Amino acid sequence: MKAKLPFLALAILATSACGLGGKAPDLLLTLTPDQVLPVAAATTSSPENAITVVRPSVPQALATTRIPVMNGQSLAYLKEAFWADSPDQLFRRLLSETIGARTGRVVLDPLQFSFNPGNRLTGQLQAFGLDAQRMEAVVTYDAALARGAEQVTTRRFEARVPVAAADRASVAPALNTAANQVAAQVADWVGR
Repeated sequence: MKAKLPFLALAILATSACGLGGKAPDLLLTLTPDQVLPVAAATTSSPENAITVVRPSVPQALATTRIPVMNGQSLAYLKEAFWADSPDQLFRRLLSETIGARTGRVVLDPLQFSFNPGNRLTGQLQAFGLDAQRMEAVVTYDAALARGAEQVTTRRFEARVPVAAADRASVAPALNTAANQVAAQVADWVGR
């Protein structure tokens, strides 16, 4: 039992250095949609036309509130750049808002489980960060759209936006632009 105590103390110290007891970020980043639903706009739909946007899965490198910087085979995180929520949650909300605004379809949250989910949009957010070799913010989303129980369609979407410098002030807006471009592409695909 005594051998476990130093390990536990070391784990607590390591955890506190990662943010539980450390200095809070001076600024948290988020995604803002280019297109939003109008306030007080009511939409009605049959379950066949409604869509539920499910939080995308992410690789381990994106399972954080940090912005990854890919440089060939190596990975680091952008200094002093922190998301307000995980990239998968931010992107899901952006997708939902964009799909609703561009298509006029009813977009359901997965937590609205008492409703028929209609069509289900799932997928994997493959890239959501800075490609340091090309100096581009890159968002790559592999979408899977289930239309009912018998049909699933998949498609890859990607947007790349040039970045002037590898800093928060340059990368965050470029990622927001790239994410909105991908969301618009997905909305147009889903809207068919």
